[in-house]
Amino acid sequence: MKKVLSVFIMILIVSSLALMGCSQGSSSSSEDKEKEGVKTGNDVSSSGPITINPDIPGDQEIQSKGPHGEEAVSAKTLQLTEDEIAKIKEGKYTAALVMHYAGNDWATAQINGLKATFERMGIKVVAVTDAQFKAEKQVSDIETVLAKKPDIIVSIPVDPVSTADAYKKAAAAGVKLVFMDNAPSGLKAGKDYISVVSADNYGNGIQAADIMAEKLNKKGKIGVIFHDADFFVTKQRTDAFEATLKEKYPDMKIVARGGITDPNQGEKVASGMLTKNPDLDGIFAVWDVPAEGALSAVRTSGKDIVLTTIDLGTNVAVEIASDGIIKGLGAQLPFDQGIAEAILAGHALLGKETPAYVAVPALKVTSDNILDAWKLVYHTDAPDSIQGAAKQ
Repeated sequence: MKKVLSVFIMILIVSSLALMGCSQGSSSSSEDKEKEGVKTGNDVSSSGPITINPDIPGDQEIQSKGPHGEEAVSAKTLQLTEDEIAKIKEGKYTAALVMHYAGNDWATAQINGLKATFERMGIKVVAVTDAQFKAEKQVSDIETVLAKKPDIIVSIPVDPVSTADAYKKAAAAGVKLVFMDNAPSGLKAGKDYISVVSADNYGNGIQAADIMAEKLNKKGKIGVIFHDADFFVTKQRTDAFEATLKEKYPDMKIVARGGITDPNQGEKVASGMLTKNPDLDGIFAVWDVPAEGALSAVRTSGKDIVLTTIDLGTNVAVEIASDGIIKGLGAQLPFDQGIAEAILAGHALLGKETPAYVAVPALKVTSDNILDAWKLVYHTDAPDSIQGAAKQ
C-alpha cells in the first residue's frame, strides 16, 4: 500500500495543479484563476463574532464520521465572541500552516480562510509550507516550523503513519495542533491535538447519488470510479454514493467499479467501463479530475450518460452550468473549513473544550445554483467562463 501511495503522490504533484477540492486535485489552479481575473475571497467580518459563512445551509444533518468513528459537530455551531477575540489578541500568538500541497484551489482557499481569520484574531502566521505531497518533506517542514516556536500548527498529513513522530514532537513542545481531514496515527484528540476539521464527505457522496437518481428517474445501470488508495475522505465519498443507491434507489444498480491511483486515469477507467458495459446509464467519479477524464470518455463514446462527482473545480463547473453531461456534484467549502480550524485553535488558546471532529455541511451543486454555489465555495464571483456557460 505504501508503494502504491508513493506512486500516486508523485504523479499527483504533476497532474493535479488544481482544487477536497474545493477539491483536492481539481484541474483549476489558483494561477489559472489569476489569469481569468478571479481572486480568492478573504471576507471574514471585521466586527462581531467570528463564524463560518452564515449563508451556508445548515439544516441538513452532518453524515460523516471522524477518522476514529467520532460523531461530527457541525462547523455552523462554532464561534468566537468579540470578548474572546480581544482576549486572544492580548496573547500575541503565532501560527504556522503546514500543508500537504499548497498549489491547488482547495489548499489556497483553506490557507486564505485561515489567514483572514487569524488576522482578525491578532494571530501572526509565521510560516506556510508546501510538502509537495512528500511525507519526508513534510517532516522536514514541521521541524523547520518548530524552530519558529509557533503556538499553533494547522496541518494536513501527507501520510498519517510516516509523519506521526514529527507531529508528536510538536505536541510535546506544547503546540496546539488542528488537522484538516485526517489525524496522524497514534495521536489522540484532546491530548495530542485539538480537533480534525473536514468537509462532510459522506454527505457530499449522498448529494452526488441523489442528483444522479433525479436525472435518471431513479433507475439505471451505474459505474463507479473510486480512489484505490488508503485515503479516509475519498473512501467516505464512494461509500456514501454506493450506500445511498442501495438504500434509496433499488432500481439503480452498480454494475461496474474501477479504481484509480492516478487522477488522470479517469478517462481510461471510464472507457473500459463503457466498452464492457455499453448500456451504462451513469458514472460517478470520486472527485472532479477523474470526472473530467470520464467526461472525455463519454463524449468519445457518443452515449447519453449522466455523470456526477464531488468537488467544484472550474472545468466541471462549466459543464454543469451549460447543463452538459456532468449534471451536478457535492461540494466542499474549504475557505470556511479554514475559518473553522482557526476558531478551534482560538478555543484551545482560551482553554475551552473542543470537539474531536468538526465538519462543514455538504453543498449540493446543479445548474440551478451553480453561480451561488461558486460564491459560497470560493467567496468570490464565478469566473467569466462559468458565468458565460450559465447564460447559454
